[in-house]
This record gives sequence, C-alpha cells and structure tokens, in this order.
Amino acid sequence: MNFRKLFNALHSADVVIIAFFGLLSLLNGIFAGRIPGWWVMILIDIVLIAGICFLALARAASHTKLLAYLHDWYVAPLVFFTFKELYYMIKPIHRGNDYDDWLIAADQWLFGVNPTEWLMQFSSPWVTEVLQIAYTLFYVLFLVIGYELYRKHSKGVFHFFMFTCVYGFYLSYLGYFTLPAVGPRFTLHDFNGLDQDLPGILLTPYLRWFVNAGESVPMGVSSAAAMSGAQRDVFPSGHTMMTLVLMALGERYRLASRHFVLVTGILLIVATVYQRYHYVVDLFAGALFAIVCVYTAPRLYKYLHDNVQTRDRLHPWTPKDR
Repeated sequence: MNFRKLFNALHSADVVIIAFFGLLSLLNGIFAGRIPGWWVMILIDIVLIAGICFLALARAASHTKLLAYLHDWYVAPLVFFTFKELYYMIKPIHRGNDYDDWLIAADQWLFGVNPTEWLMQFSSPWVTEVLQIAYTLFYVLFLVIGYELYRKHSKGVFHFFMFTCVYGFYLSYLGYFTLPAVGPRFTLHDFNGLDQDLPGILLTPYLRWFVNAGESVPMGVSSAAAMSGAQRDVFPSGHTMMTLVLMALGERYRLASRHFVLVTGILLIVATVYQRYHYVVDLFAGALFAIVCVYTAPRLYKYLHDNVQTRDRLHPWTPKDR
C-alpha cells in the first residue's frame, strides 16, 4: 500500500479516530482475560479502520459530492459508536470497581454538602423541564455549529471543527477509563424515584428515557440493576467539556449560532448537576479538559498537517510558524 497516498487522503480527524481504535484494540488484547468478546471488538475496530481508509481514498479518487459528505460527516455516528464500545470494556477492565465515593468525598470537601441534594430547594416542574430540554440538546449544538461552518465557512475551518470535536470526545473517554463512575442519580438518590423527586411539565420523562437509552441504562428494573448496567461516563463531565469547547469555537469564528450555543450551554451545564447526572467535581474536571483541548487541538492539528501531511487545509486558528 502507498501510505503517502493514504495519508494525503485522510483528514486529521480520521487519523485521531484510527489511532483511538488502535488503542482500544490494544487494550482489548491486553485485558482479553477480563473482557468478554474482546476479539469481536478488535475485529470490528479493524473493519472500521479499513472502512475509514477506503472512504478517504475513494473520496480523493472520485471527488463526488456524496463521498465528500460521507467523509466529512461520518465522524459523528462513529464517535458515538466508540462511546458504546467503552461500555463493554471499562467495567470489566476495572473488575466492576467504581470511584463514585471519591467524587462524592471531593464534592463534600469543597462544599460541605452534596450539591444535588442542596439544589432540591430550587426545584420546580418548570425549572426541571427547561433544564432537561437543554441537557438533551447537547448533540444538537454540534449539528448547529457544524452546519453553519460547513455552509458558510471554508472547508478547512469545518475540518478543524470536526477534528477538535473528535479529539475532545476521545480525551474525555480517557477520563472514563481512569475513574469510572455512574453519578449521583444512582449513588445519592433513588434512580427510579427521579420522576417523583424532579417532575417536569411535558417532555421531561421522554427526554430522560432518551438520555438513559443512549447511556445503556436498563429500564423497568430495580435502581440497583439500573446502576449495574449503566455506562461509566461521569468523570470528567463530557457535556460540560464539549459545551465549553463549542462556546470557544463559536466565539472564535463569530458564528451566528454562538448566542444560542451560549445560552443553551449555560443551562446545559447547570442541568448536569440539577438533573443528577454529575457531581460538581466532574464539571471542574470537564472545564480543565476543555482548556487542554482548546489549547492543544490547533497544535496537534498543525502537526498532523505538516508531518503526516493530511489533506486538511490550515486556517487562522493554528499556531503561526516561528
């Protein structure tokens, strides 16, 4: 295979995805004795890597709009697929050990209370409804910004946006591997009593079901069984981290959608604690991860462009050559 030709066809986001799938395959091999079906996940990762390479080469060879759209947007569902692969790896690797006690202790040390319990005094059905809607709009924010960049800005800016999103999500996934936890809705509260404790107006139960389904939370079972089956995706708060990254990108490029992202994002971040998805220390970690992402993404993007020679175009938000 002509690897130079392949690298010239790949976007930087492709390279990050391929590298992360390679890391997951390595971890599946190392912990094969703990992970059921580890070889199936390695096989899937290999097939996906091959598919990404084929798509990039086909796009470079044909220049058709359909292949261009597929190559530019496939990363969105694949990032979610990666999230689901973690579901089958994190708990077995840690032998079922969670670290919620550490996070609860950190919140109590910082505030002297459990923030999710303290916030109950401000709850109302209208507040719950608005914050649940904002929380569920998380993925819509990416589509709003992505669409605006794709339609109104250079493709180089869009490709940097997609690269930053993939890079940011994968950074947060490394945090999930390090400190798996399920969150206060399971540990500090009765999960099955959430609709009674924090009732909404109309959409809240359906949106909660949607979020739970995305996080592999089994429904119609006891709270203990729901906790056992839930995804370990609490530390850092990926919602907080990536919302802050989107705010930074929206402001940097002065996007028309930045005001919507800002208002929705603030509500979303508040909702992560109010709706009992996260501890406050998760938000602090998410903010720190966001700073790391925003600071390092342009440099890594430029490095891949200059050294791996990916097909990305450079744009104003990259470090200038010295």
